[in-house]
Formats: sequence, C-alpha cells, structure tokens
Amino acid sequence: MSTAPRGTRRRISVRACAASFVALALALPAAGCAPQTVSAGDEHTVSYWMWDSAQQPAYEACAKAFHKKNPGLRVKITQIGWDSYWTKLTSSFIAGTQPDVFTNHVAKYPQYEGLGALSPLDELGPTRGIEASDYEPGLAKPWTGRDGHRYGAPKDWDTIGVFYNKKITKAAGVSDAELRDLAWNPRDGGSFEKTLARLTVDANGKRGDEPGFDKDNVVRYGLATNDAGGDNSGQTQWSSFAASAGWSYTDKNPWGEHYNYDQKGFQKTIDWYFGLAEKGYMAPLEDYSDTNHPETQLDSGKAALAMHGSWMLSTFAGLKGVDLGIAPTPKGPTGKRASMLGGLADSIPKGAKNKQGAAKWVAFLASDECQNLVGKDATVFPATPEGTKKAIATHRKNGLDVSPFTRHLEEGTTFSFPVTDHAADINAMMIPAMQEIYSGDSPASSLSETNRQINFLFQQGN
Repeated sequence: MSTAPRGTRRRISVRACAASFVALALALPAAGCAPQTVSAGDEHTVSYWMWDSAQQPAYEACAKAFHKKNPGLRVKITQIGWDSYWTKLTSSFIAGTQPDVFTNHVAKYPQYEGLGALSPLDELGPTRGIEASDYEPGLAKPWTGRDGHRYGAPKDWDTIGVFYNKKITKAAGVSDAELRDLAWNPRDGGSFEKTLARLTVDANGKRGDEPGFDKDNVVRYGLATNDAGGDNSGQTQWSSFAASAGWSYTDKNPWGEHYNYDQKGFQKTIDWYFGLAEKGYMAPLEDYSDTNHPETQLDSGKAALAMHGSWMLSTFAGLKGVDLGIAPTPKGPTGKRASMLGGLADSIPKGAKNKQGAAKWVAFLASDECQNLVGKDATVFPATPEGTKKAIATHRKNGLDVSPFTRHLEEGTTFSFPVTDHAADINAMMIPAMQEIYSGDSPASSLSETNRQINFLFQQGN
C-alpha cells in the first residue's frame, strides 16, 4: 500500500487534472447512463475510496462499527495515493466501475457537479436529514451545488498555522509569546518580517537583522518554502496574508465567475511575500522539491518557521530532535488573522451500484459515532463539533497545543477555498505565473494579464 507524502494530500496535479477532466467531460454522458451492473460494488458491499493512508485506520474502525449496525453490509475501503487517485477515479467513472462512495476535494468537486456525475445527498433517504448545522461553521456551504442540492457530506476540516523549532527561536532570543502575536503589512513587513530576519543566519553567522548579512549565502532561512502556491489558492503559502489584507479570490464564493488577481492590494501582498526570498529571509523557489517539503526543511535546520496545514500535525510532531512549537498566522493590515478553511467531503457517484448502502455509509460517516472515532485518532480535525473536541483532547493528551488552528474557527477568521468552474485551467495558468514572480522573473503586476485570461474562461461558458 503506497503512502502519498502528507504535504501533498491536498495539492493539485495540474497535468493529470486537466487531462483527466477533459477525458471525463467527453466520456461522462455515456458513463452516467451506463448499466449499474458494471459498477464496482454489490448489494452487500459498499466500496469506498480514499487517498490518505494515515486516515485509513480511523475509517476501518468506522467500517467495523457500521457493520455491527448493518450486518448485511460491509465496507470495502480502497486507498489510492494522491498522485494516482483522481486519474483512477476519473477512469472508473468512464468505465462504469466507480466506487459507491469516494472522498472528494472541493477543488475537484465543481467539475464533477457540473457534469452531473454526483448523486444529490438530500434526495437519498439515509442522508436526507444531514444539515449544515451538523458541522463546524462554513464547512457545508461549498458542497451545495448550483441547483441547491447537497453533493458532499463534510468529513474533516483544516486551517493554517506556523510550525517552528523552539531550540532555534530561543537561541535567537525570540519568545513563544512574540511568535503568537506577530503582525505583517506590505510596507515594511511588520513584526513578522523582523522576526524572520532575526531567525535567518548566513554562512558567516550573521543574522538577517545584523550589519554585513549576506543574503546570497544563507544557511538557515527564517521561513521555509512550500512552492509558489501549489495551485491557484496559495493555501499554505500566501493565502493567509492576502485574506488578512482584506482580499478575496472571487466576486462571490461558491460559484464565483470573476477572479481578483488583478487587484492592486493583492499584488502588493504578493510582491511583499515573494520579496522575502529576495531579501534572503525565505528559502528560494529552487529549494523546494518533492523531497524537500517544509517539514524536511524544519527538521534539517534549514528553516526556522514553516507555514502549513493542520493535517500535518502528526508529521511535524513526529520530527526527531525538533522541540515543536505552533503559532497562529500573523495579523494583517485589517488587524485580524486569516486562514483558509479547508475540508474534505464524502460523495456518492450517480452511477453507484449500491446507492442505498452508500447513503447509509455516508450518513454513518457523518454521525457522531464515526466522527468521534476519527477525532480520537486525531490525524485530522473531524467535521462535527463533537468530533473536533475529541481530536483536541487527543492532542492535549499527547502534549500538543493545537489552539493556533482551532482559534480560527472560534474567532471566525476563516475563508473558503474558491469554488468555481475551470479549476484545472486556472491552475495551469496560475502555477507558472506565481513561480515566475517567486523566481524574480516577473513582477506581481503580471498577474493582471493572467487574471484577464482567467476571467475570459467564464465569458465563454462552461
């Protein structure tokens, strides 16, 4: 059983995504009408696909509990690593061998919804009673389709925080209290940039805030790199800064039809953020690779801070020799913090063979009984408030303060992933555009032309 790198579990593979959805768009009408006899499951089995191997034990426990309540049904869980998951899922839709239930991502969901490939959960008996109020605030809304039907039952949530090595910060004279109260602005970077400078050390032992600092020979960066933005959202990179400056991706969310990458305030934020690399305070783009993720940079001492998602808690906590601290994202020019609220959901394909069994399983996945099992495992924060409390208790028992992540929910400082059409095309344009800015080959103002091209997609229809 392969295990995808945890840091990539929510990232988008543009090439695979674009190709697979083109194929899906061409073939789905036939697949959607395919006889149910060619689907993957049978009347006694519910086939369930997921990509995160770290979560599989918790869902195996849920499947066992589900079988006790439904002796005539068994859940067959198939884990497929992220790099292959969407390609195989798309192929299964086309071949008519799709699972009865699959873990869905909000970045992929609009295209499946638009192609009519998903079953409305509010029209299936077992899942009809699921309400948005069953979940943490903001999780259910993105899964409501343009037709008002629910196409995903939220299963977990995540926010962004700042992981750091206390040994390094203490040696630099930076306290935990200071790290929990940082602020940034696009003019001079605020206390956040000053702290990054203090934590940065060059080959001669000079810190970034000392005379003679050599930005071209840095041995420890203040902030780790995590690529230029992963996709069009910059979830773990620049999104917290842009949102805390008052910016939003689209004219409305979900189902916006106009992106805002051309706004001057956003471009100032991007110029400042990637300018950290030019100053030597953030690792350059070329330091990022599939084998040098932020947790690796923190573990090796190459970086002092690493911004990442709560789904990486167990990975960072498991780093040997790192005295782990976690701080919230810094406050922005609005005076508030901000974090994207990510979250996965369970969806049922329209062509699922065992649709009633699938609906029973999805309803069970959304129940407190299953959510509490997931919370006890604490690999992720479950979608329900009770499940979240279980996860917090588990982390506390393990000596980990996860309040930098949970405070965003408590203080209402979250914002949603942009749910729009053309996600694959937008990613294909935004990734190279952001990488050119990060590498210093283009200014952030170049995003105005990229934004024009993106918005042109919406003018052409779906």
